[in-house]
Amino acid sequence: MKTNLSSQIKLDHIPKRYYAPQGEVELAALTREEKVYTRIFETVPEGSDYLAEHVVEIIHRNVAEKGRCVLALGAGISTHPVYARLIELYKEGKVSFKSVIVFNISEFFPLTPEGPSTLARLHEVFLDHIDIRPANIHSFSAAATKETVYQYCMDYEEKIKDCGGIDLTVCEIGPHGCLAFNEPGTTPASTCRLVLLTRETRQRIASDYKCDVAPTTAFTLGLSTLLSAKRVLAMAWGENRAEIIKQTVEGDITANIPASFLQTHQHARIAVDLSAAENLTRISHPWKVINCEWTDKLIRRAIVWLCHKTGKPILKLTDKDYNDFGLGELLALYGSAYNVNIKIFNDLQHTITGWPGGKPDADDTYRPERAKPYPKRVIVFSPHPDDDVISMGGTLKRLVDQKHDVHVAYETSGNIAVGDEDMMRYIMLMDQLAPAFGFDTPEFKTKSDEINSFLKKKASGDMDTDDVRLIKTMIRQGEARTACDYIGVKPENVHFLRLPFYETGTIKKGDLSEKDIDIVRDLICSVKPHQIFVAGDLADPHGTHRVCTDAVLAVIDEVKDEPWMKDCRIWMYRGAWAEWEIDHIEMAVPISPEELRFKRNSILKHQSQMENAPFLGDDDRLFWQRAEERNRATAQLYEGLGLASYEAIEAFVEYHPIREQE
Repeated sequence: MKTNLSSQIKLDHIPKRYYAPQGEVELAALTREEKVYTRIFETVPEGSDYLAEHVVEIIHRNVAEKGRCVLALGAGISTHPVYARLIELYKEGKVSFKSVIVFNISEFFPLTPEGPSTLARLHEVFLDHIDIRPANIHSFSAAATKETVYQYCMDYEEKIKDCGGIDLTVCEIGPHGCLAFNEPGTTPASTCRLVLLTRETRQRIASDYKCDVAPTTAFTLGLSTLLSAKRVLAMAWGENRAEIIKQTVEGDITANIPASFLQTHQHARIAVDLSAAENLTRISHPWKVINCEWTDKLIRRAIVWLCHKTGKPILKLTDKDYNDFGLGELLALYGSAYNVNIKIFNDLQHTITGWPGGKPDADDTYRPERAKPYPKRVIVFSPHPDDDVISMGGTLKRLVDQKHDVHVAYETSGNIAVGDEDMMRYIMLMDQLAPAFGFDTPEFKTKSDEINSFLKKKASGDMDTDDVRLIKTMIRQGEARTACDYIGVKPENVHFLRLPFYETGTIKKGDLSEKDIDIVRDLICSVKPHQIFVAGDLADPHGTHRVCTDAVLAVIDEVKDEPWMKDCRIWMYRGAWAEWEIDHIEMAVPISPEELRFKRNSILKHQSQMENAPFLGDDDRLFWQRAEERNRATAQLYEGLGLASYEAIEAFVEYHPIREQE
C-alpha cells in the first residue's frame, strides 16, 4: 500500500544540469540570481543525506581542533529526515556525538507536561538514538516564569558563549521565512527572547505536534545568535515553500523575510528539493540564465512570461520581442516568432473545452477528453463536503447536464468545521419541533439537555461529544445533499465515505490506514469509472486534502492494471487557495456568467461554511468569493494571451499512474 504518492507527482521534467551542474562555469551562470549558496536535490532523502554528511564533517573537524562541537538545532519537520540520516550514520560507526554540545533553538512557553515541546520532539526524532551525553543537551526550562524571562534568556545566551559559541546552526526555513520562531519583522540584531506566536504559526504547531491548543508564546534564539554560528545549514522541502525560498535566495534582504538574512552569512547553505526550488530562476525561468533544453511545457511557460513582459497577446509577439527578452533560441529552433506563436496558441486553444466528459460523436484528436465511451461513469472525490462545488462546481454541472453518470464522494465528514453556533440553531429548532411532531420523549429531552449542558461548559480545545459530532456530521451531509440535488446529481450517487483517519473529533488527525484505503477501493471498484476527479492541492493548508488524495492514488496504484482502469482518466483540480500554472493546465472548462452564478449558489448551499467556517485562514474572502475570483483570473489570463474571452474558467491537470520504471 503506497500512501504518499501525491509527494511523487512531478508536473515538470527538470533537466539535471539545471539543479546539479557538473562544471563551475555552468554553476556560476545558473546561480547568477541567487544571493546565498543553495543546493537543489531531486528528492528529500538526497538532500537530507547531503546535509547529514555535512554535519558529520563539521563535527569531526571541530572535535579534532578543539575537542567539542556546539550545535544549535531546530525541531521543525523539515529537519527530521536529516536527523534520521544522522542516526543511521551513528549506527554505522561514522560519527560519535559524545563530544557534541546541543542547544535547542526554540521552545514553547509555558512548558507543561501535557503540552507540546520542541525538546521532547528533538529527543524523539534524534537525541534518544545517539550517544550524546545528557549533560551536553541544553534547552529552555519549565522553571522560567514571566517575571524571570528576561534574565533567563540572557543566561541562555551566556551558556552559549561559555561553550565557545555555536559552530553550526541546523534549522528549517518556515512558511513566511521564519528561522526558529523569528517571525516576519524580526531585526537582525535580535537575541534570545520570548515572542508572541501568530495565529497561522499556532495552527501549524497544532497540526505538527498533533495538539488541540497550541501555546501562544515561545522562547527563541534571535537572528543575531543563530547567525553568529560559524556555519548555518537551512532547509525547506515541498512546493508550499517555493515562493518563500525564491524570496529568501533571490530577493532583497528584509526583516519581512527573516531567512533573507542568510544572505549576510559567509558560510550559510540552503538545501531544497525540486518542489521547493520550483520558483528559483534556474528552474522556473532557465532561459534567463542559460541555454535551455526546450520542452513543450517550458516553451509555453516562456511565451506566457514574454506576453506578460511585453503586454502583448501571443499572436502579436515579434522577432524583436523574442530577441529583446533573451528568447532568441526559440527563433533559431522554429524559424520565426510566427511559428512559435502559432504552436503555443494552438496548444493553449486545445486545452479549452466545454465538454469535460468528452464530446460524443466529435473528432477528439485535439480535445483534452476522448469522445467515447459516452456517457461516462464519473467519480468526483471531494475531501470535505463542499470542495466539489468550490473547486469544480461549473464542471460538475456540465458533466451532469451532458448526461454522464456522475458520482460525488465526500471523503470526510467535515464535522469539526461546523461551529457550535450553527449547530445550536438545529438543536433549538428540534426543541421547538419536538412537541408539534410528537418526538418530545424523555429520551430526546435527556439528549437535548446533555448537549446544551456540554456546550455551556465547553472550553476552547475541548473535544466534542459523540452526539455533537453526529449532529455536525448530519448538518454537513444535509448541505452536501442539497447542493448535489441543486446540481442534479442522483441521490443514490452521493456517497459519504467518512474516512476513519479524520474521525478523531479534533484538529489532530490520524494516519492514513488500510481501513481508509478499503473504503475508497470499494467505491472505485464498484463504479469502475471512466473519469476520476481528485483534489490536487499538494500544498494544502491543513493537510486533509493531501491525505484524501493519497487515499485515492493508493487505490489507483493497486488497480491500475485492471482493464477498466486502463480506460479511466484521472483529472486533478485545485481548491479555493490557488490554481494550476498555465503551462501545466491540460483541460480548461469555460464558465458562463449564468453558470458562475449557479456555482455560487451551489457553494451557498453549505451555509455552515460561510462566515463562521473556522479554516478560512488569513484570507478574509469567503469561499465563494475566492472561487469566483480565481476562476475569473484564469479566464483573464487566457484572454490576455489572445484566446477567447470567457467569464471564468476551471482548470485541470491529468494524473498518470506511476509505473515502476518511472
